[in-house]
Amino acid sequence: MKPREIRPGVYWVGAIDWDRRLFDALIPLPDGTSYNSYLIKGSEKTALIDTVDPTMQEVLKNNLSQLGIDKIDYVIANHAEQDHSGAIPQVLEKYPEAKVVCTPKCKGMLIDLLMIPEAKFITVNDKETISLGNRTLEFIHAPWVHWPETMLTYLREDRILFPCDFFGSHLATTDLYVRDGGQAYEAAKRYYAEIMMPFRNTIQKNLEKIKDYAIDIIAPSHGPLHDKPEFILKAYHSWVFDEPKNIVVLPYISMHGSTRKMVEYLVGALVQRGVAVKQFDLTVTDIGKLAMALVDAATVIIGTPTILVGPHPNVAYAAILANALKPKVRFVSIIGSYGWGGKAVEQLAGMIPNLKVEILEPVLSKGFPEEADFKALDNLATTVAEKHKEYNFA
Repeated sequence: MKPREIRPGVYWVGAIDWDRRLFDALIPLPDGTSYNSYLIKGSEKTALIDTVDPTMQEVLKNNLSQLGIDKIDYVIANHAEQDHSGAIPQVLEKYPEAKVVCTPKCKGMLIDLLMIPEAKFITVNDKETISLGNRTLEFIHAPWVHWPETMLTYLREDRILFPCDFFGSHLATTDLYVRDGGQAYEAAKRYYAEIMMPFRNTIQKNLEKIKDYAIDIIAPSHGPLHDKPEFILKAYHSWVFDEPKNIVVLPYISMHGSTRKMVEYLVGALVQRGVAVKQFDLTVTDIGKLAMALVDAATVIIGTPTILVGPHPNVAYAAILANALKPKVRFVSIIGSYGWGGKAVEQLAGMIPNLKVEILEPVLSKGFPEEADFKALDNLATTVAEKHKEYNFA
């Protein structure tokens, strides 16, 4: 993809990674991703905002060459993670007069991660500015969105916000701007769920911090740009501030059919009581889909058989994931089966210390579930429905 003009003198010069399917050896990328880098020409100085993943460094250099760029004064590093910073050493090699502009904490991280010489840095404080002549860059510190060194860059005259990972989406597309709202919403929600949700409280503060800025374009470092910024701002506000919804997320494993039977029965009982359910078989689940479901859920019910007195390892992984993502969920319960005994409930409860939840009475059957187990599942469904109604989860 060749450079693309956003405003006169402002260009997208990044790379689209159509074929990448895994990020951080953890996060599925069903739609690929992009590494967005932006070039801003001022009347006196030129700035490059973020770079690209090291695997795409030649694409970035070719894009800069196609624009005839023979000098870069500033490389703005909004975030030290290597998918954005990884090509900085190659850019500095090609443009040796350039200085890296970042937060003080980012400077230390870039020295550690990329061994960039200390003399190459200019550190900036919150709300500090740099003039490019006829254009002004303002730097907004936004720690823990989603690393401790993060900042946003605001191009005042053009009213463009460059927030790096904030408001981003893993989505490979030829659209420079969001054009398919449904696709963009799902990709952005997946991105929020997997990466930003653990920092929900910090994001609340940063949404407040930027609310008075006049923003015509939000240009993140992954996915298409937002030329209608209210679309993504409204979505983030909902994900971050809204109360949970009348939804149960039910991830489970069943080895010999007992837990599956309990899951099927409980789903029916919940639906009869007006509760929506999102069910996930953890042997085949895309963890990104599970993370997305957790964004809005009021309750999580985990289904597990017993293996060596504990939960199935896939179930333990799902519990650890939920604990790391820190969703707004208010209630948790556990259902499943065992053969001769076990400590699945105690072990799973110990895996979710970050979730400030009420634990609802678990339902465990010895072997295949019988009438008393189904009655207990009915009681659990009734409790969930009453709890949701009590808190007005719609």
